[in-house]
Amino acid sequence: MGYALNHTGSPLAVLRDTESFLAQIKRSEGLTEKAVSLLIAGFVCFAIYGAIMGAYHSPLQALSSALKFPLLFLITALICLPTLYVLSLVLGQKETVGQYLVVLLGTLASTGILLVGFAPITAFFLMTSSHYQFFKLLNVAVVGISGIIGARFFLRAMRTLWQENREARDNVLLLWIVLYAFVGSQLGWTLRPFFGAPDMPFEPVREVQGNFYINIIKSAREVLGFD
Repeated sequence: MGYALNHTGSPLAVLRDTESFLAQIKRSEGLTEKAVSLLIAGFVCFAIYGAIMGAYHSPLQALSSALKFPLLFLITALICLPTLYVLSLVLGQKETVGQYLVVLLGTLASTGILLVGFAPITAFFLMTSSHYQFFKLLNVAVVGISGIIGARFFLRAMRTLWQENREARDNVLLLWIVLYAFVGSQLGWTLRPFFGAPDMPFEPVREVQGNFYINIIKSAREVLGFD
């Protein structure tokens, strides 16, 4: 329990001592303590970055995004957790839902830490750029990069738990990651705005129209001067 008591309180332990962290998850040690610590750490990190995104529009949008951004990732993880557990049963794995939950919370915490690391850059462009579409694409890129690195942590964690059926395991995990990305992007589009277009009034949640991918393509075309 030494690791759980001495290190799990710090979210950086997920990155600094990943092997010990994963080994204890595999032995089901301190799962509750880890889950609570990682949940708090992940929520705070995503809230900080969400506030910076929303500050482009207004203080109200900053507050709204600070609440919605961590909820976006947490709800996505909860939606996809049952699928991960069922897929594990198909592969003959014996891990519990609690173990998978801690892995997902660790993934979110590591992703959130990366976002906080990018936060000064995002804040710099927030203060120096007046181009809304550019700022939006910058944030999509930062979130995407952080998410990809977070997915690498997830793969590493799951490979520690699932050490047999390697070929089938990797195919299943990649399928789940794609599913997670689609669920997350759709939920994010449903919960928008996170940035808030400067020429529109503040809205906690906007009416669902179009989709995330078409909107990003339109933003990219505008930034590149095609529109």
